[in-house]
Amino acid sequence: MLPPLYQKLYSNRPFVSKYSVMKKVGKKKKVLIALSGGIDSAVSAYLLLKQGYQVEAAFMKNWSSTAGLLKNDCPWLADRQDALRVAAFLRIPLHTLDFEKQYANRVMKYFFDEYRRGRTPNPDVMCNKEIKFKLLYNWAMKNRFDYLATGHYAQISSRCEVVSSKQGTKSKQTYNLQLTTYQLERSADEFKDQTYFIYNIKTNQLPHLFFPIGVMKKSAVRALARKIGLPNAEKKESMGLCFVGKIRLKDFLEQKLKPKPGQIVLIKPVEPSSVAQMHSRHLPPKGEEGGTVIGHHQGLYNYTIGQRQGIAVGGGGPYFVVKKDLKHNRLYVTRNPDDDLLLTKEVQMHSVNWIKGGLRAKGIGLSGKNQDLTLSPNTSALQGRYRHQGELVPLNIKKIKTDLYQVTFKHPQKAVASGQSLVLYKGKECAGGGIIV
Repeated sequence: MLPPLYQKLYSNRPFVSKYSVMKKVGKKKKVLIALSGGIDSAVSAYLLLKQGYQVEAAFMKNWSSTAGLLKNDCPWLADRQDALRVAAFLRIPLHTLDFEKQYANRVMKYFFDEYRRGRTPNPDVMCNKEIKFKLLYNWAMKNRFDYLATGHYAQISSRCEVVSSKQGTKSKQTYNLQLTTYQLERSADEFKDQTYFIYNIKTNQLPHLFFPIGVMKKSAVRALARKIGLPNAEKKESMGLCFVGKIRLKDFLEQKLKPKPGQIVLIKPVEPSSVAQMHSRHLPPKGEEGGTVIGHHQGLYNYTIGQRQGIAVGGGGPYFVVKKDLKHNRLYVTRNPDDDLLLTKEVQMHSVNWIKGGLRAKGIGLSGKNQDLTLSPNTSALQGRYRHQGELVPLNIKKIKTDLYQVTFKHPQKAVASGQSLVLYKGKECAGGGIIV
């Protein structure tokens, strides 16, 4: 039995929000839980078992190199040991899946390539897209699991309704369709919410995903882990690069990227009196025209827009990065943390994934075949955030051409960097997102 505190919360389906309930399982459905060794996935596995599911776990080995890590250890071995202890405690099978080659080709190659091009990548987003919700999801479905579950702080809501429809335009006969709509929503713990990292989930995956701890606060997850005696209940939260660990970014990047020294240019202070003036202001084409060369960098890949730390020029700071000029290999900085050059009113984004309006239809018409319907994305009344835990800001979005959208923020936004993900929301619902050009 669940502890009394959680019985009401989890008496039905714990991992979807207000619209859907999970009935006690008759014939046990199979769930594969991605068991990382941390407490979030461990508690998720426990909750699934208490709901009557047939649960098996999967541990993914994605990275084994220790080069560039803050500690010269092997994080995946320690994490796997913790996953084994949890699986033994819960008495569930544990599969170890080796995705190291795919992780290197799909995540780390992207990581290094984006830095090489002067952009700011998000490897956690790419890891979820290419590894967890592609390779692992496909493995689960291929091996006849009904669901994949993870320890993400997110929710999937569902709502059922029955509608009547005709078979063809001339037919007088009608039939009923039971429609179940699914939505990805932010978690109950807004601070821990991880929908920013999983916006690439596909609409047709929603009915097959569980996020068991999405209705819980992190503090409640930790408390439950301690109450039931999970062997990793006191484990610290994992930090750093997805499946890699804590890294020294400069050292880690220099495994693949060679130093490329260039000028650091301090721009002249200008205080435009209007937004129009802000957008008409341009950086000087040369360091000595409109700016002062104050030092040298070892590679533009070491910096991102708005960055303050790591600009070592020997006093006079602090300095903030306002632009990276790849053509001239020049880094532009300002002393003013509120400089208008740090503000952006419009961006474009590509690689857009829409998960708005996931719909599954079941019904038998005259043909005797199941009917499958989908809803098109709705881009109205959206908010967005361009960094994890960033403020949700109102915006307008317009499609320019296939896979390219123009985004206009209601108010200019600070330190928006190329390569970051811009994730879109309509209320609590995550509608999708894309990558800033």
